Amino acid sequence: MNDQKFHRRYELDNIRFITVILVVIYHTLMMYNGLTGIRTVVPEGTIHLRDSYLYFVYPWFMSILFIISGISARISLERNPSGKQFLKKRTVRYLIPSTLGLFVFQWIQGCLSMKISDSFATIPDTTPKFVLWMIMSLSGTGVLWYLQVLWLYSLILVIIRKLTKKQEKLYQKTGNLPVWAILLTILPAVLFAQILNIPVIETYRLGIYGFAFFSGYYIFAHEEIPEKLSRYSIPLLIVSVLAGIGCTVYFWGRNYAEYSAVNHPISVAYGWLMCLAVLGIPKKYLAFHNSVTDWLSEKSFGLYMFHYLGMSLTAYLLNQYTNLPETVQILITLPASFAIGYAVFEIISRIPVLRFCVLGIKSEKSEKSERSKTHVS
Repeated sequence: MNDQKFHRRYELDNIRFITVILVVIYHTLMMYNGLTGIRTVVPEGTIHLRDSYLYFVYPWFMSILFIISGISARISLERNPSGKQFLKKRTVRYLIPSTLGLFVFQWIQGCLSMKISDSFATIPDTTPKFVLWMIMSLSGTGVLWYLQVLWLYSLILVIIRKLTKKQEKLYQKTGNLPVWAILLTILPAVLFAQILNIPVIETYRLGIYGFAFFSGYYIFAHEEIPEKLSRYSIPLLIVSVLAGIGCTVYFWGRNYAEYSAVNHPISVAYGWLMCLAVLGIPKKYLAFHNSVTDWLSEKSFGLYMFHYLGMSLTAYLLNQYTNLPETVQILITLPASFAIGYAVFEIISRIPVLRFCVLGIKSEKSEKSERSKTHVS
């Protein structure tokens, strides 16, 4: 085996944990907004300057995670081409926590979410406890939608690889794409954003996220592609930031998370451009590791899984039992999201049965072994 070929790409780890941190900040501010209907103390329809962060990051931060996941899938399958083993690992890692984990642990999150939204008021007192538990479990899906969709894309990828070998020719050709052609991927991104959107549940944007995942697998997994983008990293980042500001101004006052806004060509084009800008950040700024980045990378999955629990618990208690100003509540909720998220992860990851059902980790030893071999997303 050529160890050089399979060197660890630390820039992917760093982009991932930084993006997860952005997700935590986003969810905390989202809890205190009056636009999306998910709020604790903010009257519906009100808007604050802090909400500009929500407008700025929402069009792209999950897309970049799906791109990184697609790249990680390529790395994993290059190491071990067995589609069966690949899907087995992804089933344990993604599907079990996002299905079985709902009923074992995430019903707690569901209970909190229902209390915040006052959903219990709509449920009759005669509802059987088992049915109530089922409702709370399904309501606890929260951030797990990402794992569910990743498993679906992993399954589709295995099927594609099984049906035809010609798909690898596509990958071989994309490594030679010029910068202008890479930039033109904005066009299919806009088109895919218009399809496969699940009604009502607006996080399941299967079209654009599928395009992101498979672009990661077939295009951005080439190290040459980010290197080409890096030659124009500064102007690309400046244009992306300006586009983000323009997009924020254009949609200001509207629910940025609704399909009519987030799938608008302007929003999608900005989001994809920002993804390209992030991928094009020169390696000298991202392709490094130390004890801090290693720790953040190792814990990023756990933070993603449990930050929402810490955030919603803190926000609910502050809203119910204090009269603190919104800004003070946010300043308390944000660090609590990190602290409780990391703490719950450390506890769950050490309990064998819960570790498997909730995190898809068979053992601490196998988890460390897997992380040492490849990128786990």
